[in-house]
Amino acid sequence: MSKLFVRRVIPILTAAIGIACAWPLNAQVQTPASTKSELEEIVVTGSRIKQYAAQNEQPLSIIDRGTIEKSGTTDLGSLLQQLTTGGKALNTKFNSSGNFGYPPDGGGIGAGSAQVDLRSLGSKRVLVLVDGIRWVNESSASGVSGSADLNTIPTSIVERIEVLEDGASSIYGSDAIAGVVNIITRKKFSGVELNGYTGEYSRGGQATDASVTLGGSGDRFSAIFVASYFKQKPISSGKWSQSAVPEPLIGAPAGSSATPQGRFTFCDPSRPVPQYGSCTPGQDFFYDVTLNNGTATPIWNPANPSSGTYHDWSNADRFNYAPFNYLLTPSQRKAMFTNVTYALTDETEVHVKALFNNRTSANQAAPEPIFVGPYAGTGGLADTIVVAANNPYNPFGITLDPATNFGWVTRRPLEAGPRIFTQDVDTWYLNAGVKGKLPIANGYSWDLNVVTTENKANQTFLNGYNVAKMKLALGDTTVCAAVPGCLPLDLFGGQGRPITAAMLDYIRSTQIDSSKQTLQLISANLTGDLFHIGDRAAGFAFGAEHRKYQGQFDPDPLRQSGESQDSFAAPVKADYRVNELYAEFSFPLLASLGTSAAVRYSDYSNFGNETTYKGGFRWQPVQDFAVRGTYSTGFRAPDLGELYGLTQFGANLVDPCGPTGTIVVTGGPNPSALELACRAQGVPINFQQANTQITTFTGGNNHLKPEKSDSYTAGIQYRASWAENHAGTDKLTFDFTYYSHKIKGAVQARDLQALLNACMNAGGTDSKLCSPFTRVAGGNLSPPKNFLDNLGEVRTSGIDVKIDWQSHELGWGVLSAALQLSRVNDYKAVDVDGNVAQRQVGIEVDNSAIPKIRANAQLGWRHGDWNVAWNLRYLDSVTEACSNAVFTGPPCPKNTLHTLKATLYNDAQMDWKNAFRLQGLDVSFGVNNIFGKDPPICFTCTLNGYDAGTYDLPGSFWNTRIKYAF
Repeated sequence: MSKLFVRRVIPILTAAIGIACAWPLNAQVQTPASTKSELEEIVVTGSRIKQYAAQNEQPLSIIDRGTIEKSGTTDLGSLLQQLTTGGKALNTKFNSSGNFGYPPDGGGIGAGSAQVDLRSLGSKRVLVLVDGIRWVNESSASGVSGSADLNTIPTSIVERIEVLEDGASSIYGSDAIAGVVNIITRKKFSGVELNGYTGEYSRGGQATDASVTLGGSGDRFSAIFVASYFKQKPISSGKWSQSAVPEPLIGAPAGSSATPQGRFTFCDPSRPVPQYGSCTPGQDFFYDVTLNNGTATPIWNPANPSSGTYHDWSNADRFNYAPFNYLLTPSQRKAMFTNVTYALTDETEVHVKALFNNRTSANQAAPEPIFVGPYAGTGGLADTIVVAANNPYNPFGITLDPATNFGWVTRRPLEAGPRIFTQDVDTWYLNAGVKGKLPIANGYSWDLNVVTTENKANQTFLNGYNVAKMKLALGDTTVCAAVPGCLPLDLFGGQGRPITAAMLDYIRSTQIDSSKQTLQLISANLTGDLFHIGDRAAGFAFGAEHRKYQGQFDPDPLRQSGESQDSFAAPVKADYRVNELYAEFSFPLLASLGTSAAVRYSDYSNFGNETTYKGGFRWQPVQDFAVRGTYSTGFRAPDLGELYGLTQFGANLVDPCGPTGTIVVTGGPNPSALELACRAQGVPINFQQANTQITTFTGGNNHLKPEKSDSYTAGIQYRASWAENHAGTDKLTFDFTYYSHKIKGAVQARDLQALLNACMNAGGTDSKLCSPFTRVAGGNLSPPKNFLDNLGEVRTSGIDVKIDWQSHELGWGVLSAALQLSRVNDYKAVDVDGNVAQRQVGIEVDNSAIPKIRANAQLGWRHGDWNVAWNLRYLDSVTEACSNAVFTGPPCPKNTLHTLKATLYNDAQMDWKNAFRLQGLDVSFGVNNIFGKDPPICFTCTLNGYDAGTYDLPGSFWNTRIKYAF
């Protein structure tokens, strides 16, 4: 281990072991041995064979219901994203609709959903189960996703969560490359339970959660019913000074070229070369001007624009759109769940589980920017718009034609109001099953399950524009006059001459997108003991499963035709079927050595078949010490979005030939290698990138093959019995795990920034590296194409450490401490061209980071009905390349690295059971991020200037819960 690792970890270890904790808080997890009796045979995630919990061969963590209730959070996504083994995953801190377009995987934006990532391998490589059965993937009305939305599962129905931190394709099939999250629901309850919760950040965003649970049981019958309601209010980005300052210099909040005063880039054919405004082929002398603030009547002087009401456009004119965004998006969820079981005989039981969950949520962005002309770079209709000379609001007196003299006109019409995206998502789930025992051997267990489930979403987009109508309204007025309702459009008056309501009403268009995913599943399993060696059984499990996936995405007709100013998207309607068989065995070879093996055969209707394997062992030479390990092969079948999606994405791409504020092509006598490369691509002298958000055509590839993986784990479990009954110790356990994952044929789009950099470093003409990049007149990048493919491989490895300590009853309470720590040794993604992705350990890129070390420690005290706990969450420092920033310069100069310092969050929680002497009343109060630690500033992050996938929202979160059971 490095000295740096030891220096950072030893203080945390010392504090965790030396101070006490009464219960796990937030994302603290337990090993199975600490939550189940070692003498009780159970089925745990990662195997279908009943076994002693202490004999588990693979790394498994369990989060029980008490931990969930005392976490200070009300949604599973927030809870699981605090795991030290986690990575960036979508959550309600991402206000993404309308700001980026669609991601390249065809899965859509997922606005309002929450996902889970393990090992930073992506949420699509984590399999989400509910009671051991696959959960439907989310839609969120913007695509056909390969990830599950945890917001479709109410926290109130959860009994515990089992997190398998190892590949398990041989047990569960596709998607289980990075691990499995198995959410176990409540099955039996007697009485009534009322649960109320409220919490609020220091900047607002009040959360309210309420649920009622009813249950009862008899000799053969049991039933539970849960109804729940959740509401999260938004927090405006303007509530945080980082986003609210008038001229921020970080991230995408550094500003947009679409300003309320407008930006006008063109030439005048009547101006001779080489005067200002002339129409040279390289567009070197185009006007690039904007209106002065406070202008009421524009005055244009082509010989000297600054003598009128215009000035040369510069970075100081950029528009800060961050205050219009959300730091936290609003959401409301209503759910009902029931689980009914009935014993037909002493050996046979039937059950029915049903769930309905409705989520309404919203995103908000600054008023829709209008970009027309070839510099807009949409690849669609907006690039071809001609502004007629007879448009009554055109102050320049000439026709602006993309074929000859037009760069672009941009305008941010604040008078139109912000873009608002609202989602309405329904999730239905029905599971009917029967299980029992066969009267042979010692009673083989069997079960049969039939599942039908659907996730259906609609998204309504307000205050967007119809580009076809804009083309009419900016074109020849005689043509416009012949079209009912058409009015000439004024993009030239700035805020001093606002666009009229009538003009806006003509070009404005409400857009409605919808999507749906369904899953039908039938599974059958048989498990039991083959024979015994002494008191240990050799177990087996056999099973079969059939699944049918259907996905549909229906973008608004304006998106499909390219007439939406927001972004293009093509419809998807597809399905496929899977038939699978698996077998699993567990053999005790010696009294101290157990082994296991599993194999699964999967046959897909759309690409063929795949077979995966897994083997494991657990050697326990003495009572207190065990060594365990696994090796598994895995695969992930491409989902429907990856196969058939076709959309646009607003990639945040910094052009090496002219990043904002930097002149690369000078035309001087001693050009640098970069300048020569830019010249080779036809970039003109004094070129500056017009816009850093480059429209990129992305989407699926129906020739994709499944990803394949190899995963290893090796671990040590140690129970320090020598410490028990010494120094007040009741329990002291250690768990160490090494993991390694290698994914081959990873389905992804290329890292465009890395590819563009490699292209320019290679001279700008390399046919392989530069093929996605072409340029329009003036030097700006054309919309590149970046479709999915089986690109290269991804490797990652690391170490997990878990320590639990608990004292005896000391008269004044029970003390305990716990630590979970993950150290990522390496993470590397290489595409088929040999380009190494920017995403690596310790690097902040693309709104995500992989800190080398993440650690959670829990400290506290329990006495009688009182519990007090303290939780620490540590994130190691990361660095970002300032060359990826919109602006370069102090404090993030070009060609330097900026460090996002290590972050330590402190959470506190207090719980009082049987409060006020009322039996069954539980009152708790807590503060997450008690010292109000703000996330580190990120110069390359978009929207709000911090990484919402890694760090907490700025400020503290106060919460209280009251639960009454009777």
